[in-house]
Amino acid sequence: MATLHNTLISFQSKIPLSARTSRNHVTANLSFSATFPSIKLAGTTLTRSRGGAVMMSSSAASSYAAALADVARRNNTLDSTAADVEKIENLFSYPDVLDFFVNPTVDIEEKRKFLDDIAKSSGLQPYSVNFLNILIDSRRISLIKEIVKEFEMAYNNLTDTELAIVTSVVKLEPEHLTQIAKQVQKLTGAKNVRIKTAIDPSLVAGFTVSYGNTGSKLIDMSVKKQLEDIASQIDLGDIQLVG
Repeated sequence: MATLHNTLISFQSKIPLSARTSRNHVTANLSFSATFPSIKLAGTTLTRSRGGAVMMSSSAASSYAAALADVARRNNTLDSTAADVEKIENLFSYPDVLDFFVNPTVDIEEKRKFLDDIAKSSGLQPYSVNFLNILIDSRRISLIKEIVKEFEMAYNNLTDTELAIVTSVVKLEPEHLTQIAKQVQKLTGAKNVRIKTAIDPSLVAGFTVSYGNTGSKLIDMSVKKQLEDIASQIDLGDIQLVG
């Protein structure tokens, strides 16, 4: 991942200012290469954003994610594909990278060249790269973040996996994450548990764990929560301020 990070830093310094303005273009036809089956975007609707740009509904992202998950399932590569999707999520978390790929003024061959560099530095599987090229060619790369979320849900359903997001002030040790995963597994009864981590200094200390289909279930072991609980129990009417 360090190599990927260095590639991104090098790339960002070379992006012309004109290429950082993103625009969303939608084409009418969809076709997948031989690696991916053709898909029909049933129920897909077009809406217009405040700025007038045409946007697609999330059903398109669902269709692409389902196609990727199906290919991975049939080739027994669900786990390695999920690992690739995490790398892709990290790649497109850089705003300049996303702007570059969705910018219609940037030549497609230039986008492919950069994608090849990323694939080599991060070890993406060939069909994962092929999938991204399909999105670039059909100008659907703007949906990548939605596709990542939809793929994660498809993967979790196919493998009976519960996704848990652990947020802490500092990076937790692997053994602590393992203990958290076991606790989530016990609570949910899931066959597998995947852990994602995030850093939030506002927690002061401790950690939180969100899980469930929408991340609505929460285990809050943070000092911030404890301080809020203490504050809520204080009767301010009994406190006199002496100035």
